[in-house]
Amino acid sequence: MNGGRVISVNLAVPEPGPKGVGTTGINKRPVEHPVAVRAPGPKTTGLHSGLVGDQIFDIKHHGGDDQAVYAYAREDLDWWERELGRSLPGGLFGENLTTTGVDVNGAVIGETWRIGEELLLRTTFGRIPCMTFQAKMNEPHWVKRFAAENRPGAYLSVVCPGDVRAGDPVEVVDRPAGGVSIGEAFRIWMHDQAELPRLLEAEGIGEGLRADLRKRLRL
Repeated sequence: MNGGRVISVNLAVPEPGPKGVGTTGINKRPVEHPVAVRAPGPKTTGLHSGLVGDQIFDIKHHGGDDQAVYAYAREDLDWWERELGRSLPGGLFGENLTTTGVDVNGAVIGETWRIGEELLLRTTFGRIPCMTFQAKMNEPHWVKRFAAENRPGAYLSVVCPGDVRAGDPVEVVDRPAGGVSIGEAFRIWMHDQAELPRLLEAEGIGEGLRADLRKRLRL
């Protein structure tokens, strides 16, 4: 992943969500200043987002250590721009980090990224689309369409805290051998129940997701 870098760091600008949701932090806008990143702690009782200054309101489904940071590739946003025929600025998908030159969906679950001088992040899983995302996009059947294209972006946990800013290089410093990629894991989760046991064996899967997998598999 030589040449990978962060294009923008995006923090929530709270806005009203769809009916029944209340306030949402899915609307994220780029900031120019460095942003501190640290492990937020448990999903419902911790600091929620890994980025200082970011906000998460649906703490049942988003945030926590396994979803501390969300990264999405500019290349995938560009692909969606062509498909949808509209401009998609960085942060519109709710991502904290918009990247370029990074194979986000091809990243192996459990691989470690160094961003800038100190920050170390570890990929955990892909983003599961929700109705708030669909309302934000205002596209028919968006959840189904997003799931079908297998470009989920990656959630990451914080291994070593540090600052992140636009322009920071991104480097893979560790990758588990024989692991499952973010894109492959997302495909299995969304479309192939029979392969779910593979995900339980993947190094780097967070404990929260392991618990969800066991529920789906009735283990």
